[in-house]
Amino acid sequence: MKTRKILHADCDCFFAAVEMRDNPSLRDVPMAIGGSVERRGVISTCNYPARAFGVHSAMPTARALRLCPHLILLPGNFDLYRSVSQQIQAIFHELTSLVEPLSLDEAFLDVTEVDRFRGSATWMARWLKEESLRRTGITLSVGAAPAKYLAKIASDWEKPDGLFVIAPHQVDTFVRQLPVKRLHGVGPANAAKLDEMGIVTCEDLRECSLDTLIARFGKFGYRLHELSRGIDHREIKIERERKSISAETTYQHDLPDLEHCQSALPALLQRLEERMQRHGHPAIDKLFVKVRFEDFSLTTLETSGQRIEAGTFANLLSQAWQRASRPVRLLGVGVRLTPADRQRQLALPL
Repeated sequence: MKTRKILHADCDCFFAAVEMRDNPSLRDVPMAIGGSVERRGVISTCNYPARAFGVHSAMPTARALRLCPHLILLPGNFDLYRSVSQQIQAIFHELTSLVEPLSLDEAFLDVTEVDRFRGSATWMARWLKEESLRRTGITLSVGAAPAKYLAKIASDWEKPDGLFVIAPHQVDTFVRQLPVKRLHGVGPANAAKLDEMGIVTCEDLRECSLDTLIARFGKFGYRLHELSRGIDHREIKIERERKSISAETTYQHDLPDLEHCQSALPALLQRLEERMQRHGHPAIDKLFVKVRFEDFSLTTLETSGQRIEAGTFANLLSQAWQRASRPVRLLGVGVRLTPADRQRQLALPL
């Protein structure tokens, strides 16, 4: 069996990079793409001069401006970003048809069977970087490895404009020294649990028995066991299955109580219905609401259901709001879609 060759390509601060390409005067000054303070906006992305001040994506714009008062804030041109993304994705497809887009600015590529460049994943990565810069003016960071999660870690290893390769014979040494916080799926909650257990590196993680990991982390414990040993059998998914459809709004002024939240619900449900229509009314499995309170705490609540019914969402919203009973800055409504494999099972004759 051939050892896999996986590339992960990631545009460096993509939205900001497009703006700097088109306006070079922005290159050396702190700049970000995001919503305005008046509209309770958040930062979509920012350039590296802004990051030096502690600004980062998903940060409230108001906080970003406190950290960097001279930050240049742009609303963003997402039609332009999508156009540039399509150009970059086209370059990926010139190399291989096995491309799994993760967002506008990153993708996995399986180049195991590619014969160009004498089959060298390193040369292929270098070609992607050179062609992206030449054709679009956008810098890529690329990682190469025998597994998806390692390729993604590698692409981030020497950002910006990085190229980092983890060869098959280097995997064991590299993974042993890898901090567990860098593993796919280890967020703040799991990182805190691992820290409590005295687990800092994958070397530490390997010393922990599989039974102990499963007892502490459930099914994810088995995943941790594999990742700490460099194991990741996930294939490249050419077609990504949509799992949910939703609509949400961040309000210019907090909704002070449940009554105001309920009054905002019909407009959100109308937007959700419109999005369902655009996607051909896919089969619904569950309904959910999302509430972010004034202190930025977030809660979601869901229930089984096959139709968008205002009464069901109103009940969900009431229960979710009562978890904190305080002003609300963001409301969202959505549906979880029935997985394609379950739809096929339901369609089988008895």
